[in-house]
Amino acid sequence: MDLGLEDGVGALAFYLLTFVTGLAFGSFANVLIHRLPLRTSVVAPPSRCPSCGGLIRPFDNVPVLGWLWLRGRCRACKAPISVRYPLVELANGLLWVALAWHLGPTLRTLVLMFLATALLVLSIIDFEHHLLPDVITLPAIVLGFLASFLPGWPVRPLESALAALGGYVAFLFVAKSYQAARGMEGLGQGDWKMAAMLGAFFGWQKMLLVVFLAAVVGTTVGLALVALRGRDMQFALPLGTFLGAAGLVVLFVGDPLLAWYSGFFRG
Repeated sequence: MDLGLEDGVGALAFYLLTFVTGLAFGSFANVLIHRLPLRTSVVAPPSRCPSCGGLIRPFDNVPVLGWLWLRGRCRACKAPISVRYPLVELANGLLWVALAWHLGPTLRTLVLMFLATALLVLSIIDFEHHLLPDVITLPAIVLGFLASFLPGWPVRPLESALAALGGYVAFLFVAKSYQAARGMEGLGQGDWKMAAMLGAFFGWQKMLLVVFLAAVVGTTVGLALVALRGRDMQFALPLGTFLGAAGLVVLFVGDPLLAWYSGFFRG
């Protein structure tokens, strides 16, 4: 479908619409981040101030601009509103625009936009609550597998299914082995399902790349915390946060990283 992207005005309109839509979905991402750990409905009631319970007016709920207009405070009780809200909205808008620029106006791009939002939401929830909600990971596994039937999708259905199953089983094996050796849980079931989700979308090679990047960054952060804060090695790091961040990286530069990763292990 010709969207007129060869024309400067048409391209600007397309990217602006993508950005605004990404901001709106970023606002919904904030709802998911706040409400899913509380196990409350993400549909009702309408948005309220977490401090006073007052309803947030529609024009105060405009992504990014509403927070700036209110100077980061509730209109009713003047309690501070976390800067995380506009940052999540802005991050999601920029991710959507970057994907549109990187891949063009295709159905694949649309699917990956939802994946990017899911990874953003999972990363933040796991960082704050050490939780990876099934309501995101399980439908995303199905979406990743169904996407493999799209024309031009780089991962075929059989690879998608096997990579999802392999990611789940591999993480389950690591978790059970660690638990048997140390007598404590090392990887929660949410991590197993997130690995399956990444496998369904990326296939086995890029899934392994995501796990490798997450492990390197997670290990580096863990050692830094031990050195700087004097913690022992028993504290838990949110693996889902590192998997989500690595997944976003692989979305954009997965192919060159995969070439480097393969060459690195071939020596």
